[in-house]
Amino acid sequence: MVSRFGAYILLMLKVFRRPDKMKVFRKQFLVEIYNLGIESLGIVAIISVFMGAVVAIQTAYNIDSPLLSLTLVGFTVRQSVILEFAPTIISLILAGKVGSRIASEIGTMRVTEQIDALEIMGINSSNYLIFPKVIAAMVINPVLIIISMGFGLMGGYFVAIFTNLFTTQDYVEGIRIAFDSYTITYAIIKTIVFALLITSISGFEGYSVKGGAIEVGAASTRAVVWSSIMIILFNLILTQLLLS
Repeated sequence: MVSRFGAYILLMLKVFRRPDKMKVFRKQFLVEIYNLGIESLGIVAIISVFMGAVVAIQTAYNIDSPLLSLTLVGFTVRQSVILEFAPTIISLILAGKVGSRIASEIGTMRVTEQIDALEIMGINSSNYLIFPKVIAAMVINPVLIIISMGFGLMGGYFVAIFTNLFTTQDYVEGIRIAFDSYTITYAIIKTIVFALLITSISGFEGYSVKGGAIEVGAASTRAVVWSSIMIILFNLILTQLLLS
């Protein structure tokens, strides 16, 4: 494990360098924005709506005291979605979707000797293949998380419309209670760090593949597992640093 961590650090030192041709980098950056971000918008929206709806229903069912206002439903949904569910759960979903894609894509290029061909041509293959993905994810993932927050709150609103658990007025009023804009900043900071972890770990796993198709599949699995573990770990660290 120590050896692989050292190899990861050495690879990142090669990745985070100024691209040889900025024109090529900009073109690849826009391609990765679409591949890693825009194509993930559908699953992010669907999960977020149901996530917000479930939190709203569970909160409403647990408010069984007449002394507690139903505005707590909106407040709880807002805090849960912004602080934890949108940045962390959606990042875990993206680790599965995006991480496996990156690892399998780069791993396939490794086993088919396309990366070797890039090296022979004098191209920094790690920078060319991984760096645009890292920067694109760090740019587009916060946008996805902001969208996720909106859909999550919308899911709670749908519960208010289609059930009798609470009214839309109570829900909207609860969303507005004691809102602190720093929670958005906190979520975005976490998302940027998670995006870096997902793309760099997945890129490393794919880049270091040796063998054939079976090893590519194993690398994709390792990319998802280690990305998820690091997201959970850094979620704890960042929460302690930013909210304590």
